[in-house]
Amino acid sequence: MRTGLGDRMFSVMNVALLGLIAVVSAFPLYYVFVVSFTDPTEYVTKNFVLFPTKWSFESYKFLFSTGAFTHSIGVSVYVTVVGTACSLVVTAAFAYTLSRKRLRGRQIILLLILLTVLFSPGIIPNYLIVRELNLIDSLWSLILPALASGWNVILMKNFFDNIPAELEESAAMDGCNDLSIFIRIILPLSLPSLAAFGLFYAVGYWNQFFNALIYINDASKWPMQVMLQNILLNANNSELSTDATAIAPPTETLKMAAVIVATVPILLVYPFLQKHFAKGAMVGSVKG
Repeated sequence: MRTGLGDRMFSVMNVALLGLIAVVSAFPLYYVFVVSFTDPTEYVTKNFVLFPTKWSFESYKFLFSTGAFTHSIGVSVYVTVVGTACSLVVTAAFAYTLSRKRLRGRQIILLLILLTVLFSPGIIPNYLIVRELNLIDSLWSLILPALASGWNVILMKNFFDNIPAELEESAAMDGCNDLSIFIRIILPLSLPSLAAFGLFYAVGYWNQFFNALIYINDASKWPMQVMLQNILLNANNSELSTDATAIAPPTETLKMAAVIVATVPILLVYPFLQKHFAKGAMVGSVKG
C-alpha cells in the first residue's frame, strides 16, 4: 500500500514530536544520575554538569558512611516486604469473598468500600486511631493504615468475577473446601493482578514519608525517606558521618545521590514483574 507525501510528512513529524517528548521526559533522570556521580570539586566549579570529566562516588560514600542511613534502609525493606505481603493477602481474600454472589449483604459492603474511596477521614482521625491502638513508634503504624485500598479491592473483585464458576464447582466436587479453592485455583490464576497490585503496594510502602513523620518519633525506626530528608537538611553536619575526617559533598550532589538510592530499588524490581504487569494493568476492565 503506497503512502502519499502528506502521510510520510505526518509520520516524520509524529516521530520527531514523540522523540522530543521522550528526550524532555528522560533528561531529568539523566541529569540526576550524572550529578550524583560527578566529582564534588568539578560540580562546585561548574554548577551545571551534563558530561562530567571526572566521575566520583563521594556522595554515595558519604550517604552510606552513616550507620543510621544503612539501618533506615533495613527498616524500609522490612516495611515494604511485610506490608506488601500483608496487603496482597488482605486485598485478595477480601475481593474474593465479595465476588461470591452467595455472600449476604454483599451490596452493602461494596457500598461501604466505595465510600472509603470517595471520602477520606483526614489526618487527625487517622492519628487518633493509630494512637488508640498504641501503634505510635511502631513499624506497624506504617503498615496497618495502608493495609488495603478500597479501589484495589473493587478492581480485584471484578477480576475474580471473570473467573468461570465452573472451575470452583469442579474443585468442590473433588472435595476442595473454600480455602483450598482460593489457594490452589484462584490465586494461581490471579498472578497478573497480584503482580500489578503488589508493585503498587510496594511503591507506596517504599515511599513512606508522611506517615513516618507523624507516627514515628524514634529516630532508630525512621524509614529511608525520612532519614534522607534528615541527611539533606544537615548535609554540612560532620556528625552525620562515622568518619571524623569526612567532608560532606555539595548539597546538590548529595540530593541527587539520595534520589538515585530511593529510586533504583523499585526500578530493579519492575523488570521481574513486567511480564505480569501488562495483563494486571487491565484488571477489572470491561470486556465486550
